[in-house]
Amino acid sequence: MNVRLLLASAVLLLAACTPRNIPGTQIPDTEDSRAILKVMEHYRTALEARDAKTIQQLVSKSFRDNAGTEDPEDDLTYDNLPQALPALFARMESPRVDLDVRRVDVRKNGVATVTYYWNAVWRVPGLLDRPQRESELEQMVLQKEDGQWRIVTGF
Repeated sequence: MNVRLLLASAVLLLAACTPRNIPGTQIPDTEDSRAILKVMEHYRTALEARDAKTIQQLVSKSFRDNAGTEDPEDDLTYDNLPQALPALFARMESPRVDLDVRRVDVRKNGVATVTYYWNAVWRVPGLLDRPQRESELEQMVLQKEDGQWRIVTGF
């Protein structure tokens, strides 16, 4: 009888020590994870609204993204976003964006890596007849600055 009680107590103790995840995800339910998910949702809604100002507010002053190329001419930085994003958004119509965040890794140094699946559809009137689509697994790096998570790279 004492062995059963001891085993039951051990199982309950282990279950209590298991980290909790945000419901419906494999992401640990922490204050930082929830704040990062909010940044990701603000980013998604800003993309759909073609809201360059909101995206600018979400990025760090150290933001830099190479746009997936080796050509430094098309790199995005905090300083050139106010010109680059409105020009990009002016060419697209009706963007729809789904972000499925798969993983959030928060390190003790205030840097986090977010792995997400991106699925986007948009129109380019006057240039292409069909809606354009893009889907892929991406990573975004965020950094905590003055208590706020900001995007460092990974558009």
